[in-house]
Amino acid sequence: MSMPSHLTHAEIEEFGREIEAVRTEVMDSRGESDARYIHRLIKVQRSLALGGRLVIYASLAFLPQWSHALAGPHLFWPVIALGTLMLGCAKILENMEIGHNISHAQWDWLRDPAIQSGSWEWDHVCPSDQWKHSHNVKHHTWTNVFGKDADVGGYGLLRLFSAQRWRPFNLGNPVYALVLALLFEWGIAIQELELGRIWSGRQSFESIRGLWEKTRAKMARQILKDYILFPLLAGPFFLIVCGANAVANVIRNLWTYLIIFCGHFPMGVHVFTKDEVENETRPRWYVRQLLGSCNIGGGKLFHIMSGNLSHQIEHHLFPDMPSNRYPEVAPRVRALCVRYRLPYNTGSLTRQFGTTVLRILRMTFPGHSTFLDGECAVPKAMSA
Repeated sequence: MSMPSHLTHAEIEEFGREIEAVRTEVMDSRGESDARYIHRLIKVQRSLALGGRLVIYASLAFLPQWSHALAGPHLFWPVIALGTLMLGCAKILENMEIGHNISHAQWDWLRDPAIQSGSWEWDHVCPSDQWKHSHNVKHHTWTNVFGKDADVGGYGLLRLFSAQRWRPFNLGNPVYALVLALLFEWGIAIQELELGRIWSGRQSFESIRGLWEKTRAKMARQILKDYILFPLLAGPFFLIVCGANAVANVIRNLWTYLIIFCGHFPMGVHVFTKDEVENETRPRWYVRQLLGSCNIGGGKLFHIMSGNLSHQIEHHLFPDMPSNRYPEVAPRVRALCVRYRLPYNTGSLTRQFGTTVLRILRMTFPGHSTFLDGECAVPKAMSA
């Protein structure tokens, strides 16, 4: 998918300069209110995580063998559900609005050694530095470029675009998508290993042995924490706490999958070939980020819980800008899109998720879909 044909080279360069001006203005205005935001959010997240685990343990008092002196066994399920939901939300905040954005160096300017991109290790089975390479370097540099961005290739598992060659394996698209959603953190962890290349004989295991050892060690630490140490504190109720922790991780996985897929794969998103981005200038890079990303409408809490990746367009334009500033720059970016007659792909969660599911189902079968795949034509609403 090439650059929009209605824009001249000079117009693309000017669009890039205006985007840069927005970034410079916001980055120069960072200050105490931004620092309060991230420090307060970390405190809230840690309190939520601790509270969730304590409520899970407290629920054990309402089991039948203990509940005769309390309110009754019927309270066990709502109490443990509350604790599990609290823990799941804490994991979402840690991964999305905290860990993801710290790893993008959004808060390095504070010079706070506790929240630096080079040292932060998140609550995830994928090592932070490995994820930064697959995400910050590969995905953000080569957004939606086939052969460069593994995400646009369906994480090596899904067929998501007509440009991908159909194989009988793709008949399992819906099943693979569901499994990936449930185990999303594990899918991200093994993405960089490119196991498909090993299975096909295009790469030896020795070439990734060091990467695998590091990934395996991080997986082991996460398993030890959530599925052995914390459950052991419950004594004979080990399996109950272990199950609650597993559900909390699934809650986080499903939400993360939902937000990320709705930010990259709804109807109208654009994809590119390696030839189309050869010798790409920075302004053209900005246009590609815009065309390859999608926003999701919602309220303040929704944006925070999504890590502000509901502003996926702004995140791809300004990946190192503090995420709490995306809501204020989004209207300015959208206004620039109207002026330059560029599409600004945004919609409700229902619209974005619905067309993403439709894409997964349609790409299960051979053939192309001009309805789902992006076009570089000017939207009618902007053509006046």
